[in-house]
Amino acid sequence: MRATTRYLAMGLASVLLAACSHKDKDAPLAFVPADTPYVVANLDVLDDDTRKALLAQADAQLPSQLEQMDAAADRLAEKDPDGARLLRALRAEFNGKTVEGFAQSAGLDLKGYSALYGLGLAPVLRFQLADAAAFDAFVGRLETAYGKKFEVASEGKQSYRRYASTESGAEVILATVDKQAVAALLPIDAPKTMLREALGLDRPQKSMQDDGRLADLAKANGYKKWLVGELDLTRVLPLAIGGTDALANAMRKAHAVAESAKTGEPVANQLQVPPSCSTDAARIAARVPTISFGYTRLDAGHQDGRLDIALAEDISKAFSGLKVELPGLGQAGTAPFDVSLALPIANLRTFWMAQADAVAAKPFTCPALSDLNEGFAKLGPATQKAAIPPFGDLLGVRLALDTLTDNPTSSLPTFSGRLVLATSNPTGLLAMGQMMVPALAQLKLTNDGKPVALPQQMAGMLGQPGWVAMSDKALALGVGAGEDAKLADTLKEAGGNAGQMARMHLSGAMYLSWVQLMQDKVDALTAAASAMNNSGDASADKPDDSAAQAAEAAARSKAQFEAMKQQAQRVEDIHAEMHVEAGGMVITSQTTLK
Repeated sequence: MRATTRYLAMGLASVLLAACSHKDKDAPLAFVPADTPYVVANLDVLDDDTRKALLAQADAQLPSQLEQMDAAADRLAEKDPDGARLLRALRAEFNGKTVEGFAQSAGLDLKGYSALYGLGLAPVLRFQLADAAAFDAFVGRLETAYGKKFEVASEGKQSYRRYASTESGAEVILATVDKQAVAALLPIDAPKTMLREALGLDRPQKSMQDDGRLADLAKANGYKKWLVGELDLTRVLPLAIGGTDALANAMRKAHAVAESAKTGEPVANQLQVPPSCSTDAARIAARVPTISFGYTRLDAGHQDGRLDIALAEDISKAFSGLKVELPGLGQAGTAPFDVSLALPIANLRTFWMAQADAVAAKPFTCPALSDLNEGFAKLGPATQKAAIPPFGDLLGVRLALDTLTDNPTSSLPTFSGRLVLATSNPTGLLAMGQMMVPALAQLKLTNDGKPVALPQQMAGMLGQPGWVAMSDKALALGVGAGEDAKLADTLKEAGGNAGQMARMHLSGAMYLSWVQLMQDKVDALTAAASAMNNSGDASADKPDDSAAQAAEAAARSKAQFEAMKQQAQRVEDIHAEMHVEAGGMVITSQTTLK
């Protein structure tokens, strides 16, 4: 018995090893062309524990999300009754169900693979199903609710649903192929080759699964395999304005036909695309060739991500080695809301002057890009003005809020915190401020970081005490009780590291304060509007209509804010950072959940 068990285990292990050594020929990425201009896909699935934790979080938020769907359907009802019925039908699918229960009833595979990609610019979504029959039934229920059945068509032995819109020049196709669902937006009456590739009846000569580009991208940038995306602008922009993409051309033609009916302009004239458009598009794309993103950590308590923006070498070189002496930029913020932004005006001015000169020397000749020539022509004089002190001496700005609460007696909230302006000439910036605000003329500051109280007149305008401090790198303003004790240390905090451009910290408590503050303001405006309607001289039926509309708006607003508050209550804190390195710009975020 033991020998039999051992042989079975060895056989199972050999099967698993063989499966690991061969890529799944029917995985969604096997249908994605290697030269697709954009793609978002998962290369692996979440482990069971993380999936369960994320589903539990989604279930906690579901009631407020459903309230938002109800409110959205109410808004649509008058202008788009079909769309409202469809949204209500989708919402009804969740009745009495968890998120996982909905997925099961719709035939979706929460442990499956998916990919969103482009056949040219035409988007195709392919995802795995747990039950193809259940998915077809789900779509049928939505069609019935919408009131318009999709046309049923076929390509060879493969049937699919089709909905064409002559107004847009595009058609939606939806199909189940084995245990996968396919949804695509194609040009109306799409070429047979394109339709077959979208349905997966014909495979690309080389797929993204074959070339492993997403896996390489994930490894290079530290993305986890649960979600990886890439946008290739060197392909997207020439397709979008170069006149060679099937979907873009179909939509352009539909617009031209509608415009011709209004103005009489011949359709053929509107569809002319000079060869220079492809050249100009490629020129722009070379400045920002690709954008990619992915999660770097995802579990029950963390949602971390990274965004990479590739830049031309001269752009990266201009900022990757730059150290901006903005106090606080070089370390994680500690205030409930703490944001630091590098604004080295002198460096930015030099960079943008070079861009304006390049466009002036070689203007864009594609008609669709003619506005860029005018924009860069205006940029030159604007950058010249930026050199004027003290603005031209600016290096960066930091805002740190310690408290933020509603003020019933004012349209502005009550707050406490610090504002830091980094500059290469703090005494000049102070002098300019004293010229503009005579009440500041009596301030006597030295660059030792010691706080000096604002004049009583200024403090009275703020409604609370305030102080100013100066170092040889920055001016700082503190507002609110106790902020004077923080100014000196704030001015001593580390400046930015090489290439560092921005940093942010937001606590969950401050996030919740923002949401509550917005809700209070909206509630106050709604109450005021309702009072005005009730007191107005109108016909007998209008006050009732206005009151009903106000009640609906208040209900929608309440649902939206409840959803936002539930989200904020789950957040412990959020950190984000942006820097430029040799390959381009990198933006990272770390969200810690309670």
